[in-house]
Amino acid sequence: MMLGVLAVVLVVAQSIAAFAKPESLAPLAEKISPSVVNITTSTMVEGRTGPRGIVPEGSPFEDFFREFQDRNHDDESPRARRSSALGSGFVISEDGFVVTNNHVIEGADEITIEFFSGAELKATVIGTDPNTDIALLKVEAENALPFVKFGDSDAARVGDWVIAMGNPLGQGFSVSAGIVSARNRALSGTYDDYIQTDAAINRGNSGGPLFNMAGDVIGVNTAILSPNGGSIGIGFSMASNVVTRVVDQLKEYGETRRGWLGVRIQDVTEDVADAMGLASASGALITDVPEGPAKEAGLLTGDVIMSFDGVDVEDTRGLVRQVGNSPVGASVRVTVMREGKSQTILVVLGRREDADASEPADGSDPEDSAEPQTKDLLGLTLQPLTDEMREELGADSNTDGLAVVAVDETSEAFEKGLRTGDIITEAGQQKVTSIDDLEARVTAAKDGGRKSLLLLVRRAGDPRFVALSLED
Repeated sequence: MMLGVLAVVLVVAQSIAAFAKPESLAPLAEKISPSVVNITTSTMVEGRTGPRGIVPEGSPFEDFFREFQDRNHDDESPRARRSSALGSGFVISEDGFVVTNNHVIEGADEITIEFFSGAELKATVIGTDPNTDIALLKVEAENALPFVKFGDSDAARVGDWVIAMGNPLGQGFSVSAGIVSARNRALSGTYDDYIQTDAAINRGNSGGPLFNMAGDVIGVNTAILSPNGGSIGIGFSMASNVVTRVVDQLKEYGETRRGWLGVRIQDVTEDVADAMGLASASGALITDVPEGPAKEAGLLTGDVIMSFDGVDVEDTRGLVRQVGNSPVGASVRVTVMREGKSQTILVVLGRREDADASEPADGSDPEDSAEPQTKDLLGLTLQPLTDEMREELGADSNTDGLAVVAVDETSEAFEKGLRTGDIITEAGQQKVTSIDDLEARVTAAKDGGRKSLLLLVRRAGDPRFVALSLED
């Protein structure tokens, strides 16, 4: 009997604890508010070049207003005007480093930081990272400033309580509460890792902090999803574990320094995995290896990267983020599947920003081409590349392959996106320069029991793999 009573009491106690929440968030808000700042930017923009009046064309008052404007602005160029914008940020050190969004301060001539106390200071830009939309500012204060520290965003769970603070719609020092709605969201950036929250985030909240219940910053409020520009409970904060790496680099170098592998990649789909004889649709398929660290190390087009620096690669997004988070100059082991066998290759990483700044060199020596011939195969009408076609399609003079001159709109090839002007450079992970080469690859794939054939297709220089069915 006593055991039954104790069991009931235990269940009730657990239920109460599960639904218990803080009586008030005021103590936490009071603790962290002094570190949150309002940011005002000022920018000089060109004056309007269009009509200054609001009188409709054809109005009987049109001549009067035009005469008035000409008299007052005769031979006067459009005047520049000063434009202001509002945002949020937070102090991360007592000596005045401030984190905000890049889009809050981008192009600003003057940046003013307003503190919770009402004090205002001018800020200078230490560095920015458009890829993650993060900016690091610095103010010079006579006394030590209140600041907050970053928390571990990876520890945040869906359902955890969070607080968003900032300057929504210019109202200043506003607090909203909600929960973590989702993790690892990607919007459009290469290095995206957003925390989704239903805590109210509006215009002006950009750059403000997202706090956990310990008062640690686990995200930087960056974007909202809304049909009308206002909060509908879908907001996104860049995860603190991404932000801290960016901030550390901006503080040390004034710029970011991300690792660079030097490959073009695509996800491994089910049909691609089948065409390559892979056990599962995972990893990152290399579609091109330009000059860079990967080429120097011996990685090849058609390799499937299965692990990077000891971490399994699930897809391209995960690989890009892991490479970008790796130190420049680091030696890492990359495991690939090549022709059905696993190989591990040591690669010394370059710097992503250096690669973005450089321009690839094009070959200049023309090559003789085979006698043109066309053939219908796999729903495609194909022809070997000629010098004239290379020029027309914008291909390098050293590019060999088959040009797609027509696509059957009822075919699988059309459904998977192949179009006239595409260039097929490989089939079955082997180069093709003639119709005979492609037919041989088709025959070999069928003899090997393959249900599909993997093609490497280039369009305007950009490569991707497409698997086409071999079944009649």
